[in-house]
Amino acid sequence: MARSSRFVRIAAFAGVIGLGAGCSTLRPEPIPTSPQPGLEPVRASAYAPASVVLPATHTTPRPAAGVVQAQATLPTTAGPTPGTLPPTVPPPSAVAVAADVDALVQSAFTANPRLARANALVEAARGRVVQAGLKPNPVFSFTADELGDRTGPMGILSPSVSQEIVLGGKLSLGQAVAAREVDQATLTVLAERYALAGAVRAAAYDLAVLRQRAEVLAEVVGLAEKSAEQAAKAEKNPNGVLTRGDVLPLELDLERFRAEQEAVRRELPAAERRLAAVVGDARAAVGPLAVDLAAPLPVYDLEQAREAVMAAHPAAVSAGVAVERARAAVRRAEAELIPNVTASAGYVRQNQNLSSDWSVGVSVPLIIRNRNQGNIRAARADVVAAALDVTRVQNSLAERLATTYRTYAAAKERAERYKSTVIPKAEEAVKFLETQREKGVVEPLKVFIGQRAVVEAKLEYNRAVGEAWRAAAELSGLLLEETWPSVNPIRK
Repeated sequence: MARSSRFVRIAAFAGVIGLGAGCSTLRPEPIPTSPQPGLEPVRASAYAPASVVLPATHTTPRPAAGVVQAQATLPTTAGPTPGTLPPTVPPPSAVAVAADVDALVQSAFTANPRLARANALVEAARGRVVQAGLKPNPVFSFTADELGDRTGPMGILSPSVSQEIVLGGKLSLGQAVAAREVDQATLTVLAERYALAGAVRAAAYDLAVLRQRAEVLAEVVGLAEKSAEQAAKAEKNPNGVLTRGDVLPLELDLERFRAEQEAVRRELPAAERRLAAVVGDARAAVGPLAVDLAAPLPVYDLEQAREAVMAAHPAAVSAGVAVERARAAVRRAEAELIPNVTASAGYVRQNQNLSSDWSVGVSVPLIIRNRNQGNIRAARADVVAAALDVTRVQNSLAERLATTYRTYAAAKERAERYKSTVIPKAEEAVKFLETQREKGVVEPLKVFIGQRAVVEAKLEYNRAVGEAWRAAAELSGLLLEETWPSVNPIRK
């Protein structure tokens, strides 16, 4: 399966990192210069997020039936009249082109500062690897003694140079610790990439669901108005059978639907701003979306997903790398028991008797009281804490997955039940009522009530399918899905 092979690749990448973490030697480790597979490289402009074009400017496929095609919220500008200056050309972000969700994800990879920041932290970690392997600089000193002496006013001049010699492999051991930080920073980039993809998908589907909900609510409000108007006329008819008690519930439903319609209208601008901000530019205009809410929902198996996430998610792999880093830190702390040697050489000019002398020296600290025992103890405790953190991270990921899957499975079941059973039965009831109305058996009011039941069912379906797609988007981030939803979803 495509999902399984993807996790095999991620697990292989994690294994390479773990293997490198466990093979610390006394030689400086090479610093990678090429980006890791699946990661966005650091660009010169990455630190200054570019303006985002929402929707994407490239050509997108024509949406299939059922695709949400809400119109752009920006007003259109009429053409220039003769003798007047042409209007300002709108920015590309205002072009009403239906945006594909994958295109929005790719735009976010380029424009959102989350990935650029994570890549910058990788470069910072690589710099620390370089710094950890650098040898100490030599030290130059100069002293002048007995200046102004009557036998030699220039006194005794003593320039000297000393050099600390690092022993015990401390430099390479320090690089081994820093190299594990590079691995963790690289895994953070990977985690940020898929978390960002999931956030963009969730925001895009949330906006599409709201726009579709606004359309359904407009339909249900129209039908409720007709029902209330028909009932009011029947109430005023002296020969009618409807009373005020029959009309009030219809008017109450109408006001309830109008209130929900107004609430959705107020939600839409915030949902558009959220999508723009997640992609990378909160000020960008948001146009129509090429989102097919009627497409089959992805199929996930909870047990398979749990095993894959706990084994291959970058956060879980990073926790394993943290254990190797802690172990390397123990070896570095233990290396402090081998003292460094400082060698010096100097020249002495005695101006009193006009003689020139040379001096050499060696100094070694005596490891008697300070044996770095405190740092060694702390480093060993860090190994225990890091090992326990692996389980904590895995449990946290499993909890997130279970909570999201619970929401997804329940919403998916409701959406499929409404689509396959509730809506068809409501439509069947409307057809029956229309037939009875033509025969004069039922009043038109009952037909309106039946039609309203259909759109109410569509409203509940919209709510359920939106909740399912949002949860599925979060699952896609946890499962590191590059393309989503998959073209050929896995069937049970």
